[in-house]
Formats: sequence, structure tokens, C-alpha cells
Amino acid sequence: MPSGLGLEASGIIKEIGPNVSNFSIGDKVAYSGVPLGAYSTHRIYRTKNLVKVPEEIDLTLAATLMTKGLTTFYLLHKTYPVSPGETILFHAAAGGVGQIFCQWAKTLGCKVIGTVGSDDKIDLAKKNGCDEVINYSKEDFAKKVMELTNGKGLPVVYDGVGKSTFEKSLECLKTRGMMVSFGNASGALNPIDVTKMLQPKGLFFVRPSMGQYLSTNEELNEASKMLFEKISSGKVKIDIFKKYKLDDVVQAHIDLESRKITGAAVIIP
Repeated sequence: MPSGLGLEASGIIKEIGPNVSNFSIGDKVAYSGVPLGAYSTHRIYRTKNLVKVPEEIDLTLAATLMTKGLTTFYLLHKTYPVSPGETILFHAAAGGVGQIFCQWAKTLGCKVIGTVGSDDKIDLAKKNGCDEVINYSKEDFAKKVMELTNGKGLPVVYDGVGKSTFEKSLECLKTRGMMVSFGNASGALNPIDVTKMLQPKGLFFVRPSMGQYLSTNEELNEASKMLFEKISSGKVKIDIFKKYKLDDVVQAHIDLESRKITGAAVIIP
């Protein structure tokens, strides 16, 4: 059966259609988004969702950047635009998005509190830029956050974990704080009781996705330009955890489901 897997990739343009004017054969390009099918050696793709990759950025690296990097862009600059000096909380700080997000947030002057699910991920989260790291499998992270903020709470929590961290994340927020829920790694959220969960502190809740922020070519180019600048300048560094051959994609998914992959992994055709 034809593959329907794979959401992001990079490559070199081999052919272009008769009406294409903004790309040329030989251009280095990358993308993130539908239609699925990145697990392939060649594919036809619409130009409106492509971005050009700067010469100084390796294509293998570019393939690991797009979804996580563009997600970081809209979270930090659009959903809740952070300000220098703010303390923020990011869940799964040793994960793929966390690797980019925490470093990027530090370049904006934030103090970053990160959570991880095991002690062996603490050092990686610190390497990713976290000022404080909490193992939420062993410690009440909401209580620890309140200790770290002298009882004040946080202006924002970025949560890609979902069900298992949601309610405690609300406890971390100060009055009129924002809960940014952008993933379901631990399962989908239970129904939210607005009166009980949000009203007491006047909290804001948002469930953003990339399509809401990067729906036009102009928005996509703005985001990718900033992402590539962070990488080219060395302000955000990406370590590729492992490279898999396309023939080994089953093993790649087994490793992913077993939580053996920390940070970025890439499939090479």
C-alpha cells in the first residue's frame, strides 16, 4: 500500500511545474505539514508550503527542524509572546520540541523551568537551556513551581504532554495566567470545567496549532527565517540523536514508542 506517513522533510528540487516562479531546480527546500508522505525518496509537493533552506544549513539537520522549530516560533512569538525576565514552564523539556524551545526562550531573556519524566533526562533538559528542572514522576511540580516563584505563580505554561499534567499546570499559573495546551503525549484532555478550573484565577486557555499561525506563505517565511537565523547563529543548537535508514522505519517507530529517542531523530532515504 502507498505510505501515508511522514510530516516533515528536506531535499533538493529535481523538477518544477510550468507555473512555478519562486523556486528553481537545485534549490534546497524543507517543509512541515500535510499532505503526509515524507517517508519517501521522491515526492511531488506544492510550493506554497515549501521554504528555502540556507546554504549553511545541512539538509539532514533541516529535516529535523521544521515541525519542532516552527512550533516553537508560534508558541513563543504568537500564542503567548514572552517578555525578557519572565519565568515560564515547559513540559517535556528533554523532548524534541523542548530541545529547541528551551534554548530559544533563553535567547529571549526568559527563565525556563522544565519538567522531565525521569532522572536520566535532567542533564539533557539543562543542556537544552532550562534554569530549573523538575522530575514530575517523583515530585509535585506545581508545588515546586510555587516554591521557585515565591508563591507568585507563572504567567504562562506550555504543555505538550496533555492529560497527565493539565490540572497541575493550572495550579502553577498566577492570576490571569495563560495555559497553552499544544499536545497530547499522555492522552487527550478530559472535558474542561471552565467555572471550576479557569474562573477562580481568571485564567486563559488556548489550544493552538501550526495551521492557525502559519497559514500563509508570508507567515511561513517569517517563521522559517527566524528559525534558520537561530540555528545559523549558534543560539539554538540541535543534536541529532539517531539516524535511521528508510528501510528501518519500523525500528524507528518502535524506539519512539518506547521513549528511547531523546531530542531529534531523522530517517535517511
